[in-house]
Amino acid sequence: MSSSAQPRIVFVGTVAEGRRCLEALLAHGERFAGLVTLDPALAPTTSGWVRFDDLAAAHAIPLLTVRNLNAPENVDRVAALRPDLILVVGWTRLLGPELLRLPPLGAVGFHASLLPRYRGRAPVNWALINGADETGNTMFFLDDGVDTGDIIDQRRIPVLDEDDCATLYRKVADAAVDMLLEHLPALKTATAPRTPQDHRQATVMPRRRAEDGLIDWSRDARGLFNWVRALTHPYPGAFTFHGDRRLFVWRAVPDPSPHPHPPGRLLATGGEVHVSTGDGLLRLDRVQWEGEPERPGRELADLAGVLLGGERVR
Repeated sequence: MSSSAQPRIVFVGTVAEGRRCLEALLAHGERFAGLVTLDPALAPTTSGWVRFDDLAAAHAIPLLTVRNLNAPENVDRVAALRPDLILVVGWTRLLGPELLRLPPLGAVGFHASLLPRYRGRAPVNWALINGADETGNTMFFLDDGVDTGDIIDQRRIPVLDEDDCATLYRKVADAAVDMLLEHLPALKTATAPRTPQDHRQATVMPRRRAEDGLIDWSRDARGLFNWVRALTHPYPGAFTFHGDRRLFVWRAVPDPSPHPHPPGRLLATGGEVHVSTGDGLLRLDRVQWEGEPERPGRELADLAGVLLGGERVR
C-alpha cells in the first residue's frame, strides 16, 4: 500500500453486531475490498445469524461465504483480496495464524466483555448468568490467542434488571459502532492506541450448548431469573420438563416470597403462574411447549400443582 492509497479493508461478520457495524461504516462512505460471512446453511446452528448478501450486492462488495474461514482454500480467497486491514465483528470463530498474517495493518476484533475478563465463549450470557451488574465491549488487535490481543478501546455497559441477552447485545453493538467510527482513521494509518492486557486478571468462560439450558428449580429465584434472561431469544432458551414434554421459558420475573412447596411446583394464583424455586418464586411470563407456538405463561394454569423438572435432555 502506498502512502497515498486508501487501505484495502476486508470485513468479516455473521451476526447482528457485525451487520450494524458494517451498515454504519457504509453510511459514512467507507469502502471495502471484500466481505466474508458464514454459509447460510450453518444459520440454524449459529445463534443470532443474519444475512449480509444484500449489503454486499447493494454496495458492490465482493462476497465470500464460508463454512470454515481457516480452510486453506478460503485463506487463499481472502489473500486474493489483498487486505491491508481485516475487521472482524460478530464472528463466532477464531481466525487462524495464516489469516492473521495477511493484513499489514493487522486484524481487529471485538469481544463483548471488559477484557481480560470473560474471555472465551458467550461473554454476555455468562455475565447475566453470574448476576454481573456491568459488562462491556472491547476493541482489540487479534493475535494467536483467545481474546488475548492488545486493547484499542473499551466501553462499559451497566446491566439493568430489564436487560436480557438480546438487549445487552444491542448495547454491545452500539458500543462497537462508536469505537469503530472513532478509531478507524487511526487504524488506517497504524496509529491506533494499543494497551497490552494484564493476563493475570483474565477469566476464561467455556462454550455453552443448547442442552446446557436445563433449569434447576432448586436454585434461588433471582438466579433462575438470570438464567432465563441469559438464554432467551436469539439463543436456544432455558427449559424444563413436564413428563417427556419440554417446556421453554422465554421470560420470567423473580418473586422472593417464601413458600412451603418443593422446588418445581407450578402454582396458579390471581391469573398468574409461578414456579416454586429453592428460595422464592419465579413468575412465568412467556413459555413454549416444544414444537408449539410461544404463549403467555398464564396459559399453564390448568397444570397447577404439577412438578416440573427432570433430566430428560435428548
